[in-house]
Formats: sequence, C-alpha cells, structure tokens
Amino acid sequence: MIKLFDPGLTRVIWRDLGKHVAVLLLGAAVLGSALWVVETAFQARLLTNELNVQLQHRDELGIEWRHLLLEEQTLSEHSRVSRLAEKQLNMARPAPGQEVVVRLP
Repeated sequence: MIKLFDPGLTRVIWRDLGKHVAVLLLGAAVLGSALWVVETAFQARLLTNELNVQLQHRDELGIEWRHLLLEEQTLSEHSRVSRLAEKQLNMARPAPGQEVVVRLP
C-alpha cells in the first residue's frame, strides 16, 4: 500500500528549498519585476490616452477661438456699426454746417 503523506518526503522538500533560497528569492524578484512592468505599461497607456483626449480638446478650443475672432471682426466692422447706428438709433452724419470743431488750448 502507498502512503499519501510521507513525513520524510516533507523534510527532504524543505531541506532542498533551504539550499536554494537564493534562487527562490531571485524568482520572486523576477515575478515582482514583471508585474511592475505590466502595471507601468498599463499606466503609460492610460496617460497616453488622456494626453490624446486633451490634445483633441485643445484643437477644438483653437477652432472655437478662431470662429469667435471672425465673429468679433464681423460684428465690429465700421459699415455694420454705421448701418446699425442709422437704423436702430436714428443717428446720421451731421451736415457740414452743423459740424463744430473744438480746439484745446
């Protein structure tokens, strides 16, 4: 009959592991280093994705800024301002006889 648990075998295994502690520590260090590399690569991918999102947002804001500048230029054109002053405020240019020149001393 075969024994499922042999106390002598357990002692042999522990003794053998005791002889190779350095190898076990190096294996654990390699495993830990591999996990650290995986985590670092994952974080780098997340940060790269976030960078791309922020760059896209910057580009969208740049386009909006150019549109706003064009709108500002359109709204501040002299001909438009003159037309609105005449129509909405009933303003007109003075006749040459109505002009008054003020001179400072």
